[in-house]
Amino acid sequence: MNLDLVKINAELGRNAQGLVDWAVALGQPAIVTTNFRPFEAVILYMVTRANPRVPVVWMDNGFNTEATYRFADEVTKRLKLDLHIYLPRRSRAHREAVEGPPPALDDPRHAAFTEEVKLEPFARALRETAPQVWFTALRATDTAVRAQMDAVTVNPDGLIKVAPLLHWSAKDLYQYCEIHSLPNNFDYVDPTKGEDNRECGLHLAH
Repeated sequence: MNLDLVKINAELGRNAQGLVDWAVALGQPAIVTTNFRPFEAVILYMVTRANPRVPVVWMDNGFNTEATYRFADEVTKRLKLDLHIYLPRRSRAHREAVEGPPPALDDPRHAAFTEEVKLEPFARALRETAPQVWFTALRATDTAVRAQMDAVTVNPDGLIKVAPLLHWSAKDLYQYCEIHSLPNNFDYVDPTKGEDNRECGLHLAH
């Protein structure tokens, strides 16, 4: 599929719902990924209002807070999500019994930990769902890498990556949740990132 990325980003890069509607209208198999962090209900609401049947992919690393699991269930029920949960091949209990708690960011084992609990499950999700379009809630304010991104890009493997909320602020997201009465979750931890402004590797690999 030949896309004029410059034109699309210029015309729709800051029109979140318009961008979602455009991508859905391509008629290609799509997924939306989520980690149920703060404000994730926004992307899920936007995508499912455009197409309720888009599969929602969650790489549950096993280290989420109780609040995050409750939030995931609440949003899934509220929006009637077609949720597909991808777990690491080892349970958290198995992993910790053998290797202990998650390694620190400066621990040489951290890359292998991220690969096991996030990157491998996502690669498996891509193989099984075979999307041509990937909706993601990443934002320019998250990391230096994301600040340089466009709202629509095409990965080397041809996957169309759509980030409708790229230019949104936390205030924008909060107001959207209020307007649409969407639940939220602020008790969130990601041991693969460790720090808010650090990449976990998912968007570097894909």
